[in-house]
Amino acid sequence: MNRYVNSISARLSLRKPQRDSLEILADLLDVLELGKHTSESLLTQLNNTKALYPSVDDFERDFPSLCFALATGVGKTRLMGAFISYLHIAKGMKNFFVLAPNLTIYNKLIADFTPNTPKYVFKGVAEFASNQPILITGENYEDGFGVRKQSIFGETEVHINIFNISKINSEVRGGNSPRIKRLQEYIGQSYFEYLSSLPDLVLLMDESHRYRASAGIKVLNELNPVLGLELTATPQVESGSKSIPFYNVIYSYPLHKAMEDGFVKEPAVATRENFNASQFSEEELERIKLEDGILVHEETKVELEIYARQYQQAIVKPFVLIVAQDTDHAQLLLQTIQSDSFFEGRYKNKVITVHSNQRGEEKDETIQQLMSVENPSTATEIVIHVNMLKEGWDVTNLYTIIPLRAANSKTLVEQSIGRGLRLPYGKRTGVKSVDRLTIIAHDKFQDIVDEANNPNSIIRSGVIIGKDVAVEQKKVIAALPAIEEVVAKAVEKTIVNEINKRTGTEHLNSTNPVVQSNIQQITHLVQTKVQQFEYLSSSKQLETPEIKKQLVREVQAAYVHTELDLFPEQREEMIEKIVEIFVEKTIQHSIDIPRIIVQPVGGLQWGYEDFDLNANGINLLPVDDHILIQHLRTSERETLQRYENDYYEDRLEDYVVSILAEYPDVSYDEHAELLYKLSNQLVQHLQSYLSDDKQVRNVLLYNRSKLGEFVYAQMKSHYFAKAVDYKVTIPKGFETLKNTYYTSASEEGVRPFREPVNDRNRIRSMVFGGFLKCLYKEQKFDSDSERRFAIICENDPNVEKWFKPSMNQSHIRIYYSHNSTYYPDFVLETKTNKYIVEVKKESEIANEVVQDKANAVVKWCQHATDHELKNEGKAWSYLLVPHNEVLENATIDGLKSRFTIM
Repeated sequence: MNRYVNSISARLSLRKPQRDSLEILADLLDVLELGKHTSESLLTQLNNTKALYPSVDDFERDFPSLCFALATGVGKTRLMGAFISYLHIAKGMKNFFVLAPNLTIYNKLIADFTPNTPKYVFKGVAEFASNQPILITGENYEDGFGVRKQSIFGETEVHINIFNISKINSEVRGGNSPRIKRLQEYIGQSYFEYLSSLPDLVLLMDESHRYRASAGIKVLNELNPVLGLELTATPQVESGSKSIPFYNVIYSYPLHKAMEDGFVKEPAVATRENFNASQFSEEELERIKLEDGILVHEETKVELEIYARQYQQAIVKPFVLIVAQDTDHAQLLLQTIQSDSFFEGRYKNKVITVHSNQRGEEKDETIQQLMSVENPSTATEIVIHVNMLKEGWDVTNLYTIIPLRAANSKTLVEQSIGRGLRLPYGKRTGVKSVDRLTIIAHDKFQDIVDEANNPNSIIRSGVIIGKDVAVEQKKVIAALPAIEEVVAKAVEKTIVNEINKRTGTEHLNSTNPVVQSNIQQITHLVQTKVQQFEYLSSSKQLETPEIKKQLVREVQAAYVHTELDLFPEQREEMIEKIVEIFVEKTIQHSIDIPRIIVQPVGGLQWGYEDFDLNANGINLLPVDDHILIQHLRTSERETLQRYENDYYEDRLEDYVVSILAEYPDVSYDEHAELLYKLSNQLVQHLQSYLSDDKQVRNVLLYNRSKLGEFVYAQMKSHYFAKAVDYKVTIPKGFETLKNTYYTSASEEGVRPFREPVNDRNRIRSMVFGGFLKCLYKEQKFDSDSERRFAIICENDPNVEKWFKPSMNQSHIRIYYSHNSTYYPDFVLETKTNKYIVEVKKESEIANEVVQDKANAVVKWCQHATDHELKNEGKAWSYLLVPHNEVLENATIDGLKSRFTIM
């Protein structure tokens, strides 16, 4: 890869389609002669481009102009920043003209090209940190900002012009000249003439499908830039019922590919099971869709909050987009949603309407609300629109769409999802509800499903088929560590009497607001300070006089005096006693879990074991001249023409070896013997069914990348890497428990854990409580077998404490199989031992992944046991228990005797 491309891609953290686009630009500039063009030179440049990229049939302008068709949500603005960075750093270009299709995108581009803004496109580019580009807009160009001045060092800044094509279009109506063409006295010519005279002006066109045929773009063609770069997700122009494709598309990254690669949300369609829309009137159907859409919205809101809390991410508040038929319909919808009969009026002040009839202050206020809808603190949760939301409204928190406008399935699929595909965290999380956009379409469900399965659909395999609308609302349950309640009760029972006794007073009591305020503040401070001592070998070391004295000193130093304050001597007594209680209860009501880090030392040995290639599946045939290939999904056609002299290797094996040597983890010097052996075996296989070496060479030439990938895939299964030695470090001997969060059906709440579950398919949506030995007051289970195992823990007199770790318990992450992470089902402590327990279906016990996890856990237990025994602790063991052996009359010792993994 071009070193500038590699550097810029790394600094801007570009995604693969963005890196590919930048690499194409770099390759293109190697064959293009940038400058002012005549019709003859333009034809030469076009032929040079077509030789590299046959998809380009025409520039469609009077200068070289190429289109990069990237799906919505992939990051076209960031790519523009990468283009400018490359052209400046690698080619020394300094003049750029960025064109926006409307006011919304125009303002967004100005913000994104302004330093110190959240989405600044040059963040990480050192060359622009010390010499920031000058930003020229439609508002300030007449002030002379666009005319470059020499710096005191004799260098010149990069100039980025951002203009709005819709403004220019309005100015050229009736044959008038736009303001940009009017004489500017400070330069003796118009700003347009100044720009057109620049020898390095590059034109970047955002959402270029929006203004290809406009009068404004014809004016801008007269700028005669040296290069045009177009970006759009829709590389075609609509003309009546016809779609006219762009002929200058040099790179295409369609929506379905973005979905496959995880750069955007997954669209889903929702309805009710066995729902028949024909049985309802239009008004009834609309009401059902609205109510079900709100149910999906509320479920999504809870799931998003759970994810944010579990993974310490910013909370995302989703909103609903309702597509109305017209402005009158939008007003009726607004009245319905704001009425007391619609979910008891809970959405009265949480809905806005957006349509073209809004004017003046009303429109400005609505646009302001619309642009701030991503802010979790805003009230808006529902947006009603009438075909007004266009490109540039880049929200990431649209999760539910309710289309109420009559439209065919293709329109629903392609247009409805256009504004809701962006991901709030920039990438897929692996949590379906966080990664999904839901369309409520009871009456169009089957049509949308059929359209999604249409080979020509833009989301062919992207729709989640048959997602059912939730029939019940959910609520968040905060599962607090049991120690908090234990400490609170101990303080309430002990501290007041103790202090009264020591101070000889009797006016303190647990209901006194002064006492309550001080107890709460001190307890929170003690809890926070204890976390700073997790480096100790065990929680028992908190009992040492030195540690307790240090805790007291740190809490006293951090205590904030308020009006509700005790006398100093009373406060000091209270701090000492709370520290005493908190340390005692921490030891009693937690399980010490050491944090174990295994690091390789002494170097790393790696390579590929010797093996024989399996080429039985290869049956490639030679490519004849002018072979026509038609893509089954898109019906797109391309022609392959054979140029045998373009690339020639003396040895047939070298076609494949040269590809293999490009992989970053393949060293030609170290692996040459194996590479030639495998490539020779591949060549011999081709020779076994092809008639001569000419045909073999043809197959190798046209399939070298694919064949190289085929061989490399088999090499990876024979890869080895091992350290000369390993060093085990344990930076923390225990971890204080953290709050965790669950969802539960609103009507059900917390369920007694001993109560049998009849519908076991619903157990994951239930939250259980009533435990006596669990370190948390509430727990969730993935199966009824896990619930029954919890009963075993509660019944077994040998078990002292247990809990189910959540993903926010960082100490108990155990890595296996190239850093994949295993989270245990249960951690428990008996009078003599500690255990990690996995409850698994009997049929899955022998599964390779399950066994990989088991091997990793056994090693972890060995290191943990070594640590514990050195610190007067208990040995760790791993139990892998089949689900059908989890019976309520079992004991941990009984399970240990049969299911301990050594």
